[in-house]
Amino acid sequence: MIPFAKKSLALLTPYLWGILLVGLLILCPAPVWATENVSPVTNEELQVGDNLADQAFAATEMGDFVTAEKYWTELIEKFPQNPAVWSNRGNSRVSQNKLDEAIADFNRAIELAPGQADPYLNRGTALEAKGEFKAAIADYNKVLAVNPEDAFAYNNRGNAEGGLGHWTVALEDFQRATAIAPNFAFAQANTALALYELGQKEEAIQTMRRLVKKYPMFADMRAALTAVLWVDGQQGEAESNWVAAVGVDSRYQNLDWVKQVRRWPPSVISALDKFLSLS
Repeated sequence: MIPFAKKSLALLTPYLWGILLVGLLILCPAPVWATENVSPVTNEELQVGDNLADQAFAATEMGDFVTAEKYWTELIEKFPQNPAVWSNRGNSRVSQNKLDEAIADFNRAIELAPGQADPYLNRGTALEAKGEFKAAIADYNKVLAVNPEDAFAYNNRGNAEGGLGHWTVALEDFQRATAIAPNFAFAQANTALALYELGQKEEAIQTMRRLVKKYPMFADMRAALTAVLWVDGQQGEAESNWVAAVGVDSRYQNLDWVKQVRRWPPSVISALDKFLSLS
């Protein structure tokens, strides 16, 4: 399943953090990272840095991760001791599938701010994307050691546990993420998928329907509902959800993408395969 990464930046004043899921950007406030031995900077230098940061965020929102990386690199050259800019460049590199380079950036952010949770979360997303699920889980555990109420770390750890086939443990993590952040729609979606994989199909379908009702444009749940309703013999409702799903996100027509990137559980992938083969 697609992991979440936290995007963090400011240039010493004040930091903005965000959560990036492929194609989704949410900004929210958070505390400043503490660093040592940071050389004083002038107001002019801060203004230049803030302008570059604004351009980097704007490029990210447009999906232009190459340009975003360029701006983060400029910021690193100007503020090499600021861990946030390293972490943000790492995120831009993950978005380009430059995973080893991203991990190097997150490693540097961790060196500069070893007590901060977000670089570990971000490195975990890169490790997870490489299929290194155990290493990713270790990073998510470090996040939770710092902040036991980090819903994104629980969700991501559930993703990685699912990657190892540990769906009972994954379900516990998704449910914990949902308890901490009740409006975290993807944690609820992952809960539904894990429930289905574990044979709790009625509860899973009810959860999917509830999410689709609350978020009509939620392509992931419409596609999943299509699959599970199709194999349940409810073809009419399945096809209706499919039209809505692919109208929002056509990637669900690509079974390999669902397997390798979105990483649904095997039973839901099998159901989607049957729908794509017979519909």
